[in-house]
Amino acid sequence: MKKKMLSLALATVLAAGLLPGTGQAFTGEVPLGAGSYSTVLPAGAADVQAQIYKTGNVTGKMPTNDWWSSLAWVQHSEAQYPHPLAVKNQSDGFRIYNPSGRITANSSCVCGWINDIHDFTVGHTGSGTFTDAKVDGFSDWFVKAQYQNGASSMNVSYGHGSPYVYFNFGGGNPQLKFYTPPTVWSGSAGSSVLGITIEGAHYGLFGPTGSTWSGIGTNALTNALNGKTYFSIAAQPDNTAATLNKFKQYAYSHVTDTKISYGYNAAAGEVTTTFNYTTSAKEGTQTGTIFALYPHQWKNSSQALLPYTYNSVRGTMKTGEGASFTTRMKFTGVLPALPDKGTYNKTTLGGYINEEEALAYTGGTDTYWLGKRLGKLATLAPIADQVGDTTASAKFRSEIKSRLQDWFKASDASGHLKGSNVFYYNNNWGTLIGYPASFGSDGELNDHHFHYGYYIKAAAEIARTDKAWAQSWGPMVELLVRDIANWNRSDTMFPFLRNFDPYAGHSWASGHARFGDGNNNESSSEAMNAWAGLILWGEATGNTTIRDLGVYLYTTEMNAINDYWFDVQDNTHPAAYTPSVVTMIWGGKGANATWFTANPEQVHGINWLPITAGHLYLTHYPSYAAKNYNALVSENGGTNWDIWRDLIWMYRAISSPADAKNQFAAGVGSMATGGAEGSGGPETGNSKANAYHWIYNLDAMGNADPAITANSPTAAVFNKGGVKTYVAYNFSNSAKTVTFSDGTSVSVPANSFNTGNGGGTGGGDTVAPSAPSGLVSTGKTSSSVSLSWNASTDNVGVTGYTVSYGGNSLNVTGTTATVSGLAAGTAYTFTVTAKDAAGNVSAASSAVTVTTDSAGGGGVITTPDYTASVTKTSATQAKIAFTPTVNALYVDVHYTVNGGPQLNYRMTKNGSTWEQPVDGLSAGSVLKYWFTYEKSGPQYDSPQYTYTH
Repeated sequence: MKKKMLSLALATVLAAGLLPGTGQAFTGEVPLGAGSYSTVLPAGAADVQAQIYKTGNVTGKMPTNDWWSSLAWVQHSEAQYPHPLAVKNQSDGFRIYNPSGRITANSSCVCGWINDIHDFTVGHTGSGTFTDAKVDGFSDWFVKAQYQNGASSMNVSYGHGSPYVYFNFGGGNPQLKFYTPPTVWSGSAGSSVLGITIEGAHYGLFGPTGSTWSGIGTNALTNALNGKTYFSIAAQPDNTAATLNKFKQYAYSHVTDTKISYGYNAAAGEVTTTFNYTTSAKEGTQTGTIFALYPHQWKNSSQALLPYTYNSVRGTMKTGEGASFTTRMKFTGVLPALPDKGTYNKTTLGGYINEEEALAYTGGTDTYWLGKRLGKLATLAPIADQVGDTTASAKFRSEIKSRLQDWFKASDASGHLKGSNVFYYNNNWGTLIGYPASFGSDGELNDHHFHYGYYIKAAAEIARTDKAWAQSWGPMVELLVRDIANWNRSDTMFPFLRNFDPYAGHSWASGHARFGDGNNNESSSEAMNAWAGLILWGEATGNTTIRDLGVYLYTTEMNAINDYWFDVQDNTHPAAYTPSVVTMIWGGKGANATWFTANPEQVHGINWLPITAGHLYLTHYPSYAAKNYNALVSENGGTNWDIWRDLIWMYRAISSPADAKNQFAAGVGSMATGGAEGSGGPETGNSKANAYHWIYNLDAMGNADPAITANSPTAAVFNKGGVKTYVAYNFSNSAKTVTFSDGTSVSVPANSFNTGNGGGTGGGDTVAPSAPSGLVSTGKTSSSVSLSWNASTDNVGVTGYTVSYGGNSLNVTGTTATVSGLAAGTAYTFTVTAKDAAGNVSAASSAVTVTTDSAGGGGVITTPDYTASVTKTSATQAKIAFTPTVNALYVDVHYTVNGGPQLNYRMTKNGSTWEQPVDGLSAGSVLKYWFTYEKSGPQYDSPQYTYTH
């Protein structure tokens, strides 16, 4: 194994362009780029346990930080929650519990754990007990446990979203033990299949064809396998014969492999994830399975659903069938920093930067607290640039480089293994541990994504401004990425996606999951910090593989957070759960608590920090942010904040910038810049400068708008009362154009924001807004013209727009308008100007001239992308037509008649025009319709139009 390890290290060195042997100072030091890591444990450091409970069938690195991880760490396992089932590997067999009808909720948790009155345990007639249960195999969301005692063996396969558990027996038969005799409502002793109910939970028990049962009427049921080895059970949504027969259809199609494939379509701003099942038919030829989807999955999937549902601590799970399903989620963008668009006073902001510049760091030196220091500096550096303090920004970046380079080198100046500030690779578990460690990041492999995410994100800030540094030290940065979220299934050093659970849709913090409630994840926002770091690092270094990995992780976890932590749509948490947030996700519950305090500020704030431009998702639902903030005020007994008040002010800015500004102004003077957070200073990873910068940027621009995506991962749209600010950062060395899904395009210079990183004017800007651009007509009739345009490039403080035509004007707040009351068949010239609250008016946009349709012209709509019309073909029928200006791969039409249900059709292409008939009309019927169409890759939606028959 050592020779194999050294061979891999040599290959890595050669791949990095280094000469063999350069930089290797001690035996066990592995050079990587300009840095190195150690395969020798530093003196006095605690290592992870050597014992891994696995069989010889497991050849890859053992996953940790998973929902089933306790199976690999302990002799049998702790409770596990694949949902909809809850299970546990025990000495007497495999314990099964169906919480679906027994989820409870109160003011502290949503609970669905295995209790003392569990449903039943599947044991083995040839052995009453087993010394251990070992991992015998795993895939992306399934695991296989092996029980072995001499000739008696039992292999159990189970996984996320599966109502089934699959068994293979050797040397005996399955014996199911209950506390009380179950009710048998389908089948008999001579049947291979039984339908049973125990403690209100329904199950199907599926023996091989020809098998029989004994023990009916008692608390032990035994299936005589009839010379076969396979057996399965399934949690049933109800106790009907029809449902049992449906589940029987797939009961002998055992799942043998599960695998995700994901992709990021930058042009569409969309992440697609496909969940694939491989099955083996133990009887017949059936393929596929029945699977239960979590809310974040079925809300984002067009998968045809079965009528069966399960209740879970994550909300309602809906079922589908087949060999795969796919989710599609919008990626809403991250930024390396907020732009210089705030209504702040630059002198004041510069003063906060000066305070930070004068401070010497005296905090913790382990991977977590040092990581937070790096994250703080990475946020401060671009703000310092924006106030023109290049000395401060250089100092902040210099400290980041110095600290990272120290950690990224395993040997000291004398060539010896360092005792601290070193990364050690444990080959047994396939993991990278930084020392000094903390919060169990060494012996328990906890929180690696929380800790290392700060390192990666700080490195991304350096890579943004110093590409040579990134090239030299990048291999060590990417080693950290591989530890927390290895994307390469062929990588022999690390397991696939250590901290991320692709089916649950979020990360897990505990390495071992040795808890009665399963695994847990507390600070969802620190997980998002890590995934934002991957996106920024990948974009800064041109590594689209890591960038796209980060986009997948970020987008998926964002959806999970919105459903399971925040419940922003108020349709996931049970009504009996009264808190505004679940602060800690467990396998078997959702809790309103933290590991370290009951203080309301921190209970809420642990899922906000660190608030950066990588956390714009927090601003997507301002009404929820208001609900969450108001709950915090109530729980705290007012706004006299004891701790983390800077974070609270920043979060408050999402729902009320005015209140956030007032609280900041009233409290910042008493905030000690260098003081500990508990004694009045900012949260350890935050600063007054970042709080002020964030609050006043949101005050100026509004919140990030999730409805608009971009063809660049480092772009976002802010929306304040309908006035939009389009922000994009270009990491490349040449200018590029970023296009947003609403059709707006911005030109972004090389290595900068479209408005400049530091080139803005900040607060007190009295310069007139720039002129709107891209004015086009999006439709016309005989009496109206519809227009749209791009917002002013620098639109801070813009309060609205004026559309001028023929001596008339129309005032609007957004970037679209419909001008009505026009004369038929007449040419009109339109211009648009922007105005701000101070009364400054921009120059006019370039004019567009439009001639209205002639009277009775049929409502032809002409836009730059298409011409559309509705033609009356009979007294009861009309034909919708759509002619694109470029070839479209598809056109879908959506319409309602007289306010009825929405109908959706893929239109039929006839020559260059796409057509769809509408039947069942009568005189006066009102048809409202709009289109979804493809254009050179991206998909667009048209405005809604109206036709009266």
